[in-house]
Amino acid sequence: MTQILDGKQVVKALNESLKKDVEALTGKGITPTLAIVRIGERQDDISYERGATKRCNTIGVSVKNYILPNDTTQDKLLSVIDEINGDNSIHGCLLFRPFPKHMNDNLIRNRLLPEKDIDGITDGSLAGVFTGNATGFPPCTAQACLEVMDYFEINPEGKNVVVIGRSLVVGKPVAIMLIQKNATVTICHTKTTDMPAVCREADILIVAAGRANIVGKDYFNKNQIVIDVGINVSESGKLCGDVNFEEAEPIVSAITPVPGGIGTVTTTVLVKHVIKAAQI
Repeated sequence: MTQILDGKQVVKALNESLKKDVEALTGKGITPTLAIVRIGERQDDISYERGATKRCNTIGVSVKNYILPNDTTQDKLLSVIDEINGDNSIHGCLLFRPFPKHMNDNLIRNRLLPEKDIDGITDGSLAGVFTGNATGFPPCTAQACLEVMDYFEINPEGKNVVVIGRSLVVGKPVAIMLIQKNATVTICHTKTTDMPAVCREADILIVAAGRANIVGKDYFNKNQIVIDVGINVSESGKLCGDVNFEEAEPIVSAITPVPGGIGTVTTTVLVKHVIKAAQI
């Protein structure tokens, strides 16, 4: 029978551990604090902000919001980031992207100090991931994949792992993080020849393609563990992953659901990174 890798179980375990960490910090007079910087009124940003705030409140992390209008200037945004960098009571910053078109993404995201970059968007944080140095933090979604694997005792060492997707948000960092755990990793992308055949050879398949239900039955084998990173809206208006769950579930040995999988864990990882930043 296929095992469902339920993200809610992972979140519950993480919450219990993180609350103890917050209590220890509070006892030292430290309140872990997250700054959230949002430009405009994008509904997906607002939804994520709401979820992150709720998770922070549950665990005991303070939140400070910086909400700017969509027509704000680049200089104003940079001044807000400078303020956050200089505020020792703020331990981490969630900076929503993409920025408005009149802004320079590279300049803005790298203005944030890596030690406060709890979602791995700066070059400094990504360098830390790729070199194995403790500089900044990895992207939360990539780390969430590893948190799920750790909780369900899925050891990637010596395993053949295939990652679909090569973004700096999930694909590349999660591949490097798994190599550091001694997995053998293949990254697939739009130019991969016969992708289903490559994926069928995987012990662990991580899918971050960014397209609803694109990975179907031809990609799977019966001993496979599938981690679906995608969060999409299907034609019928329902949340779904990049993996066709109905085709995968009868075949594979374990799979994360959507919703209720990696996305559920990601906001808790964000809070975990804030607490780790406060502990440094």
